[in-house]
Amino acid sequence: MKEYILGNYMLGIRQDIGPRILKFTRKDYPEKNVMGILPDFGIKTEEGLWHIQGGHRLWSAPEATPRSYSLDDKPVKVEALQEAIKIYGNPEIQNSVQKEILIKKSGEDSIEITHKIKNIGRWKIEFACWALTVMKTGGFAILPIKRGMEGLLPDRNIVLWPYTILSDKRIIINKDIIFLKQDENISAPCKIGVSANPAWTGYWVDGMLFVKKFFKQKGVYPDNGCSVEVYTNADMLELETLSVLQQLEPGETAEHKEVWSINMVPDLSAEQKDFEKKAPGLLT
Repeated sequence: MKEYILGNYMLGIRQDIGPRILKFTRKDYPEKNVMGILPDFGIKTEEGLWHIQGGHRLWSAPEATPRSYSLDDKPVKVEALQEAIKIYGNPEIQNSVQKEILIKKSGEDSIEITHKIKNIGRWKIEFACWALTVMKTGGFAILPIKRGMEGLLPDRNIVLWPYTILSDKRIIINKDIIFLKQDENISAPCKIGVSANPAWTGYWVDGMLFVKKFFKQKGVYPDNGCSVEVYTNADMLELETLSVLQQLEPGETAEHKEVWSINMVPDLSAEQKDFEKKAPGLLT
């Protein structure tokens, strides 16, 4: 893994697999990686054993086997530009796509991640860009679902997967936020999706508040309208954002942008009042 400095942040990028970002931290705290690493976990596929590895990766949604689990275990090209890094994925011939991730500075204290998926096939295909980040264990995810104006029609959605149990103690529902805890003592999987309002999601662990903002798009989001999804089990928690579904002609490219930041918040609980006090402005 090679490490790079962009602004106030340090990133670790694998060149022998990918595209993958396996380290993200403030450069003043190089030992505090907010991402989780899972070198041994894998899923058997028709192509071989797919390793999650951890960190940040780019998929296409909706999830499907074998498409989602195409092996990404070959060396990739990583190009260091002026105040930017570009990672070129290998062509996925069987899926008719090629992925690319561009990382660059964004403002005084954040970085922008542009995810691109190009249709390299011979016919039109439909998918959404899906940015997944495995987080360090022992923290909790934050899903904002702020209410809209008063009215007679519904204005929010919460999407549940078949294995999700509503009585799961890891799920904490507040007025305008759902928290989902990662608990190393609970092996059962749990996944929740929302149409996030405002357009961001976050994770707190070990005094670090990691936030990734994204840009809402007009169109239909996958998985019953999810722009943010969070999955957890005893080994991991994944913080995921998605773009809208798009139909791409051969040669066309879909894009999805996130803006990442880390604030040092020494003590934070999974309660909305505490969150509003210690991370002001994120819910407005």
